[in-house]
Amino acid sequence: MPTLVALELAGIFVFAISGGLVAVRKDLDVFGVILLAGTTGLGGGFVRDLLIGATPPETLTDWRYLFVPVAAGLLTFGYHPALGRMERTINVFDAFGLALFCVAGALKALDYGLGPIPAALLGMTTGIGGGILRDLLAGRVPVVFRGELYATPALAGAFVAVMGTELDAPQSLVTFAGAMVCLVWRLLAIFRGWQAPRPTGSASV
Repeated sequence: MPTLVALELAGIFVFAISGGLVAVRKDLDVFGVILLAGTTGLGGGFVRDLLIGATPPETLTDWRYLFVPVAAGLLTFGYHPALGRMERTINVFDAFGLALFCVAGALKALDYGLGPIPAALLGMTTGIGGGILRDLLAGRVPVVFRGELYATPALAGAFVAVMGTELDAPQSLVTFAGAMVCLVWRLLAIFRGWQAPRPTGSASV
């Protein structure tokens, strides 16, 4: 199995567990847990592939991309008390998945002929899209809109990867640099409690 595919599947697995935990806390049944796990793990890449015309999406042509989130959903359904206690650790692994996905998504968008800015935006979408779909299905405001520094690190990492590619830097260097920008920023936000600015006071309607 190529290293990039293995890392991508690992990221899908961690994202899927976070989606499964949301489903458990919403008291959904086993189908709901698997559905939210799959949506979280695969949603961002699925949306990206549709937007760039990479059809059918890779998630529908490689059985591993469907098996991994289903396995993660079943694992979460069966062992959610233990996984819930490990949520801080899962958030760290989630940061690694975000870093990988934002770069991989941006580079794939470039391969399909998009310009630097659209490619960076699609890199961000690859990283955060699944979480947004998960939260909408769960009936809550998406985490990325509630102060979490999540989308911004993903966009920054994707932008670094895109600009490095445009400057003809080696792909290994581009991938590492973009992923590290996203990863370090996201981990600092987790451990230091950094939040995105929000309006003060209450708005009158």
